[in-house]
Amino acid sequence: MTEKQAYELVRTYPGFELRRYPAHVVAEVVVRAPFEDAGNRAFRTLAAYIGGQNRSRARVAMTAPVVQQESETIAMTSPVVQRESGQGEYAVAFVLPARFTLEDAPVPTNPDVTLHGRPAVLSAVRRYRGRWTQASFERHRAVLDRALGEAGLTPVGPPRWARFDPPLVPAPLRRNAVVQDVSGQAGAPVRPS
Repeated sequence: MTEKQAYELVRTYPGFELRRYPAHVVAEVVVRAPFEDAGNRAFRTLAAYIGGQNRSRARVAMTAPVVQQESETIAMTSPVVQRESGQGEYAVAFVLPARFTLEDAPVPTNPDVTLHGRPAVLSAVRRYRGRWTQASFERHRAVLDRALGEAGLTPVGPPRWARFDPPLVPAPLRRNAVVQDVSGQAGAPVRPS
């Protein structure tokens, strides 16, 4: 089963959820491609990284340092996250399993793959189903932007597109989300009933 990125549900608003994501590590590739093609272009490179095109970090034994140069297979997680990183460029990232920190995540052997530590963040998340198109993402982003204004929350930084399903899932059933970091009064966390 695919590990999903952990979060705490802070509050539910009409049209979105406010979530607190813990600090985490991503493996990222930047590609120059149209919005709809960026994920496909980056996927193979990222999949190779988690499939073993990496070096395990040096580990220190009790008596002497032992360097392990073997590769490590990393479990796939969801979502795959995409954000605009420049004019015509998109950064596509795999969120690494929660057990990894930036200090112990395997080192990519492909220089196109970079690891980044992401700090804990408060984010507004609008979930939707459907095709992987820029028009669909932008439509849901606009709805989220209006809802954030009504809730008194301020967007911080660029929005991200999160995809949760593999391409084999029929387009109408694919789970997606617009993720927008925010600042503002978050309210009390939602407690499970």
